[in-house]
Amino acid sequence: MTERVNPLILKDIKQFGLRDWNACYHCGNCTASCPLTEQGFVFPRKEIRLMQMGLKNDLVQCIEPWLCYYCGDCTKTCPRDANPGEIMMSLRRYLTSKYDWTGLSRKFYTSKIWEIGFISLIAAIVIILFAVFIPARNINTTLTADGGVKVTQFAHFGHRTFNEIIELGDWTMAVIVAFLLISNIFNMYLKTVWSDKSVKFSFITYIKEFWELIFNFGTQAKFSKCKDRYYWLSHWLLMSGYVIMFTLIVVFLKWFQTDQILPWWHPQRMLGYYATIGLIFGLLFASYGRLKKQDIKFKFSHASDWIFLIMLILTAITGILIHIFRLNGMPYATYYLYVIHLAILVPMIMVEVPFSKWSHLAYRPFAIYFNKIKQASVNKAMV
Repeated sequence: MTERVNPLILKDIKQFGLRDWNACYHCGNCTASCPLTEQGFVFPRKEIRLMQMGLKNDLVQCIEPWLCYYCGDCTKTCPRDANPGEIMMSLRRYLTSKYDWTGLSRKFYTSKIWEIGFISLIAAIVIILFAVFIPARNINTTLTADGGVKVTQFAHFGHRTFNEIIELGDWTMAVIVAFLLISNIFNMYLKTVWSDKSVKFSFITYIKEFWELIFNFGTQAKFSKCKDRYYWLSHWLLMSGYVIMFTLIVVFLKWFQTDQILPWWHPQRMLGYYATIGLIFGLLFASYGRLKKQDIKFKFSHASDWIFLIMLILTAITGILIHIFRLNGMPYATYYLYVIHLAILVPMIMVEVPFSKWSHLAYRPFAIYFNKIKQASVNKAMV
């Protein structure tokens, strides 16, 4: 059945940051100049055409917006200043809202009040939980022989120590975030792969192409094809630093957050230092670019871009200060700053990972994986 034209789709996407889309007259320069386009998967020209024609279902089914890393070459070569790179960025926000079954992603991307309000609500809950279950007055601390800070009294519920309570909270948060993100990715699969009846898929294809998901998540290899190598490096350092830090504080908290101060060369501290350096380098690169606005890919910033950067910067700064306070034997300063740190970190993870900017880290490699499945299926059908 032929899809019915939806004349309101452009008005809808404008809420996600879409600007002068109508300047495009399909000369093809953007597609020709992009180092990431492949046979059968051309962008951004295809998506712009679908928008102009009002073909909403076809647009939602597209994988191509996720194959774009916004190097800016398409925008630089556009003779009409239609800014196709920014159009693709707006489409990624729009598609994120279509994968999200809760509807929160749409609220966060189209309303600063919703995003900031939700972040503030979760931050308030974190502070209240600390005040109720592990307040500073109920925790006796002493300095260990090596200068570390040791909690000597149990918290007052469940006879659990400070770290045990934090670990319980970490795993609770991880389960909620994982459920939301995985369910959204499954929704993405249904809309982009399962709904495509033009090709048939075999189970063996899913297995054979799965390495593409792992490889591209870990290396950002597609991104490295862009001419701006510093952009790829900053993105990779930011991504790898965040993933390492997230893994340490959620999966390996008992090993990472200890009373004992280990030597600087210990793997625990080296991983923490690498994650911090990666985050700081990536954040400085992105923040400087968005403030200067000289490079085309940083010229236009959505509100969600700045909210994400500010929260990540505050997370990194408070994390560094916690480490300094701890090394200098300042238990209560460490505790109070730790509460502030989690009041920033927890809402950032709860909002950004399943609903906003950090979800792109999952959607992109999965899009490449789904793309490979489609290509393999098409190639098989042609044999």
